[in-house]
Amino acid sequence: MSQAKKASAGTPKWVYSFGAGASEGSAAMKDLLGGKGANLAEMANLDLPVPPGFTITTDVCAAYYKNSGGLPDELRPQVDAALQVVGEATDREFGNPEKPLLVSVRSGARASMPGMMDTVLNLGLNDETVEAVARQSGDKRFAYDSYRRFIQMYSDVVLGVGHHLFEDILENYRNLNGYSLDTDLSAGDWLEIIDAYKSCVEEELGEPFPQDIHAQLWGAIAAVFGSWETARAKTYRRLHAIPDDWGTAVSIQAMVFGNMGDTSATGVAFTRNPSTGAKELYGEFLLNAQGEDVVAGIRTPQSLTEAARLEAGDDKPSLEAVMPEVFAELSEVYDKLEARYHDMQDVEFTVEEGKLWMLQTRSGKRTVNAALKIAVDMVGEGVISKEEAVERIDPNQLDTLLHPTLDPQAERTIVAVGLPASPGAAVGEIVFNPDEAEKLVAQGKSVILVRIETSPEDIHGMHAAAGILTTRGGMTSHAAVVARGMGRPCVSGAGTVHIDYDAQIMSSGGETLKKGDVITVDGTTGQVLKGEVAMVQPELTGDFATLMGWADKLRRMKVRANADTPRDAAQAREFGAEGIGLCRTEHMFFDHERILAVREMILAESEEGRRAALDKILPMQRDDFAELFEIMGALPVTIRLLDPPLHEFLPQHDEEIAQVAQALGTSAGKLKYRVGELKEFNPMLGHRGCRLAITYPEITEMQARAIFEAAADVGARAGKPVAVEVMIPLIASREEFEFLKTRIVAVADAVQEEKAARLTYQIGTMIELPRACLRAHEIAREAEFFSFGTNDLTQTAYGLSRDDSASFLGAYTARGIFEVDPFVSIDRLGVGELMEIGVRRGRETRPDIKLGICGEHAGDPGSIDFCEQVGLDYVSCSPFRLPVARLAAAQAVLRRKQAKS
Repeated sequence: MSQAKKASAGTPKWVYSFGAGASEGSAAMKDLLGGKGANLAEMANLDLPVPPGFTITTDVCAAYYKNSGGLPDELRPQVDAALQVVGEATDREFGNPEKPLLVSVRSGARASMPGMMDTVLNLGLNDETVEAVARQSGDKRFAYDSYRRFIQMYSDVVLGVGHHLFEDILENYRNLNGYSLDTDLSAGDWLEIIDAYKSCVEEELGEPFPQDIHAQLWGAIAAVFGSWETARAKTYRRLHAIPDDWGTAVSIQAMVFGNMGDTSATGVAFTRNPSTGAKELYGEFLLNAQGEDVVAGIRTPQSLTEAARLEAGDDKPSLEAVMPEVFAELSEVYDKLEARYHDMQDVEFTVEEGKLWMLQTRSGKRTVNAALKIAVDMVGEGVISKEEAVERIDPNQLDTLLHPTLDPQAERTIVAVGLPASPGAAVGEIVFNPDEAEKLVAQGKSVILVRIETSPEDIHGMHAAAGILTTRGGMTSHAAVVARGMGRPCVSGAGTVHIDYDAQIMSSGGETLKKGDVITVDGTTGQVLKGEVAMVQPELTGDFATLMGWADKLRRMKVRANADTPRDAAQAREFGAEGIGLCRTEHMFFDHERILAVREMILAESEEGRRAALDKILPMQRDDFAELFEIMGALPVTIRLLDPPLHEFLPQHDEEIAQVAQALGTSAGKLKYRVGELKEFNPMLGHRGCRLAITYPEITEMQARAIFEAAADVGARAGKPVAVEVMIPLIASREEFEFLKTRIVAVADAVQEEKAARLTYQIGTMIELPRACLRAHEIAREAEFFSFGTNDLTQTAYGLSRDDSASFLGAYTARGIFEVDPFVSIDRLGVGELMEIGVRRGRETRPDIKLGICGEHAGDPGSIDFCEQVGLDYVSCSPFRLPVARLAAAQAVLRRKQAKS
């Protein structure tokens, strides 16, 4: 009888069964059953070998937290009924001392969160049922090994007894008895370990390890629901933008055992290579082991395929060689799963005495290179469309492609070689503690997190680190999977490295390195190198270029770059920029060759003195602009006039004031007085932007002349006009804009007459004040384009200083007051509404007005989606975020199409 029939009328359905010839769920029910539960049901629907079980829904998770950790009373009879169905399917009974049913209790949110929540295996064992398992299996060693695993896992997850206490007991026992591997221990050895484990629990808790099977089950269910709110789970959700209110489901499934001897095994596999994307079976397995042994990195696993074994130079046999029939069946399963899900799958399996069982499937975590190759290949195979391929790539992941890799010509001092777990390279100081890694990175340092093995508690340090090195674990260990998902270079299983946490040193091959020493990790080759190794810039070719080409054809918005230097502009062209959307001219002022002239202008006591100093700056600014125009060709270039307050260009400390005064031929006292005179209590809202230009219009006139003379010269050489856009910052009213526009146009007219040239230019403004959004219809009478400066617009809308608010915004997001930092992703309800008003009113006055956005938000996929929603014409971001913006803009278009269909 199905659970649907057993749930009484009016009672919410909390439990959905799967396996044993029928499933109540499907892959479409991830919101309710979580990814694990939905996919177990789907595999059962595909007639794949899935141990029978049931899933407790995410609705129960919500009820659990609403009831302060209490489970609904109606849940128990539904769980009991589902357990009976599983028992009937396996010819066992939960708690039966003669034919006990053992189960696993696992988490499973709708979004994959590998290793972030808790699992309990072998539940149903106690001092009585373990003897029944020993009798029925004819293998006491297997039974006792399973029981000690259960005690350790249950005590850690449910009772709160530290995992390390049990590891210490086991390691000491191995050392005292001369054992090197867990598989060396006999049944008698495991009995001694069991007694030691139970004594440890009683010593820590003051009461014995629980023997009541049903109490064990409900303790495990509550603990798995409780693990949704662990620090590591919350950190993972924050890093991957997973909503806190989704909750997790709990799947309870009949145990199958990979630790029943040499005809049994357990493994993790991918239907394609998650590092390269190649269409080949990829993964690892362990004979005579349970699943946690593979992912925890406690034993070094073996290759699935002979090809992988030979490539790795491993002398241990592959699954293909040891169990050819199981390997063939597994290959068929992979084909069925890819055909069903149209994506690369990450699969967990167990072989119990020669019989294959599938325990999980999910879309596999992969590197961005692999993601691109898989998407492009699947289009070529006719599995997915180009649109689906574009949708599949996380835009933020592209960032990892756009940073340096090791120079193949550079000298290398190899300290160790491990497994190439996550490609890319990173340089940093050695740090052994994840908390310290996070602290040092906050201080501006680059670190490599070095661990014997990582655990989910290390996630904050892994995210902070530039790269990761572990001495244990394989290609599917926790470190490898998490690093690939984060885009962090990782070398795992570097077995020759010895780490002494107490002494804060690592040693390998006769080389000893201490905390703070610099190393380089190459996650592509598995090499660990002493010191800093030279890097090379990436090239955007192959699958990347193919997919970006598809994205460019789909998107509506143009994508420009923020570029202040010729180097920035050249990089922007390489990454596909369709113009410069923001050139900040003040950055040019800080060049050491011109800063003295700038300071001379600031210190001048008359307009005549200021103009004399500006005459020195003019040719330098003109050359700057000419280089940018040459590089960008016919593409538009938006140049923002001087924005920051003048005091930023002056020295602030007495020693520097004295040096600058001497260089300028003035007194330190006079310079110090001027510094004090320009100092403001709130410079962000002070004498800057257009306010500075209105006070000193000669600055604007000099900059306009430099822009237009450069445009005329470059246009003459190229034989076609340069597309120039002059942008006035911090406008709040039409009158401000009109005052400055008049002067800019006068300069343009003068240059055209002097050079007998025809200039093509527009004059517009940054919209970065709430008043400008509200009065956009008036400003648009004069302005030919708007570029939303959302950094300042967010500051002025919230009354927040971006520079000072970092100290407390973390508390706002942690407490759910802000869903996301508004300086990272646009606040759609507040800042977004101001933008919508500005767009609507600007177009009411000038229907063809050009609308864009510049600043940090323009490289954020969520903000780009909003820009598509409100109908902006372009986004402008930093050069290295350009591919991210191009892809996000395409995905925004596809999202709108899907919403309409």
